[in-house]
Amino acid sequence: MTDGRLRAICDLTVPSAREMAGLHEYDGIVQDLSAEGVKRGLAALGGAPYADPHDEAQASAAEEALRVRFAELEVHRAAPLLHIQNLDLACYDRAYALVEDRRAARRAHLRAWPDAVDVAVRTLDLVPAPVAEAMLPAARGLGFFLTRDDASDASRTAHARLVAHLESLAERGAPSAVLGGDALARLISSAEACAIDLDDLAAQGEAERDRVRALLEEACRRVDPDAPAAETVRILLADHPDGHDLVAEARALTEEVITWTAERGLVPYTGGECLVGTTPPSQPLEVATMTTAAPYEPEGPSWFRVNPSGPSASPRDQEAWLSVYSRTTLPNIAVHEVAPGHFSHGMARRRAPTDVRRVLLSEGFTEGWAHYCEELAVEEGFRAHDPRVAVGAYRDALWRVTRLACAIGLHTGAMSAEEAEHRFSEDAFLDGPAARGAARRSLLDPASGFAYTPGKLAIRGLRDKARDMWGPEFSLPRFHSALLDLGAPPLGLLETVLERG
Repeated sequence: MTDGRLRAICDLTVPSAREMAGLHEYDGIVQDLSAEGVKRGLAALGGAPYADPHDEAQASAAEEALRVRFAELEVHRAAPLLHIQNLDLACYDRAYALVEDRRAARRAHLRAWPDAVDVAVRTLDLVPAPVAEAMLPAARGLGFFLTRDDASDASRTAHARLVAHLESLAERGAPSAVLGGDALARLISSAEACAIDLDDLAAQGEAERDRVRALLEEACRRVDPDAPAAETVRILLADHPDGHDLVAEARALTEEVITWTAERGLVPYTGGECLVGTTPPSQPLEVATMTTAAPYEPEGPSWFRVNPSGPSASPRDQEAWLSVYSRTTLPNIAVHEVAPGHFSHGMARRRAPTDVRRVLLSEGFTEGWAHYCEELAVEEGFRAHDPRVAVGAYRDALWRVTRLACAIGLHTGAMSAEEAEHRFSEDAFLDGPAARGAARRSLLDPASGFAYTPGKLAIRGLRDKARDMWGPEFSLPRFHSALLDLGAPPLGLLETVLERG
């Protein structure tokens, strides 16, 4: 890719450009997250406008979001997650290039660890103690990459220094991790190219919780008409594969959802290979991830990964963690991560018509699309004979809407971490480490809480408008094709679909 304007954006989002766009000229390179490096990166943003009005709006939105994140909020000083993602080597395990080339890139990346850690230790001076403490499992998990022969003593020393720095911050950092309502609204509004009012968004979330809870109770009655819904959900969540069988069951479901999605014609592209494995230890809070064959890579496998061990390995916590992968919810996870969710979206992004749409990603759209697909699958009859599928979809929807409520509550100071954990247990039926992990994720990455439910609601609202506007010419395949043709646009730019669909 030779577009200098996009290159400047990618220089400020190196891990995403490398893994999500497939721009492997960034292999072996760490992003300069020093104050000086960030300042240079921001100064390079901008350039000649794009001819396509949608592409121009999307690129401008991405540039504005970076200015808010780095210049106004200085996230490089407060968010250890950025620095840990900068060090993560998991991307080199995918077969996007020859083994020898990927090994060379991995060694170069490892050699850059000492300098990158020096920057992290020098730059991370605004990290609240709760954020540092919550980030320690991921920082320690980076040690997994030091078990191979190509790890040097310098890399090991750098890793130990990063962990020690976070441990120190966890002890002496500011006690409050509250971002503040104004900053939070600014962060989300710039990311999604639309004005966000937190009070309105919270009210939408509460209404969606009530709607989904009613659907969950109805689905539970189809499983057991006499038991309370909460009891039915708890019983269903207890039926799960053990850690040894989880990947095999996820693999079978992957094949099933890809076949079903293709048969229904729900998305424009259904080809490609999707392998199944486990998440790396550097991502201990992830339940499931999808890394697709990226737009600028040759044809190759995508990876759907699950996390059998979770953030804790004690037998009791392990049992609670595995309930996330119950035989009620695992089909919904496969729909979300694979088809018609992230994997299908990734196949469409590879074929997006412009560089802007292949490279730039809105988390609100990316996660909103996958979450939209969960209820879509129920509506379109996926495993219609099995009422557990609907229970799983609606339980997970409650998880997402609880994440929204907790992100707002935690970062406006209206909710403590303990209250967030309790709400995940009560509203979303998460237990033990899963509830703690969800609360920590909301604390570490406030933007993630705003991706799922608002994104789903925006897509559903757009679908209603398209149905009204297109009348008898409306169809799901037409709507989905027009939507995915935009790549992964900010939620504020979705109505291009109505103009061009």
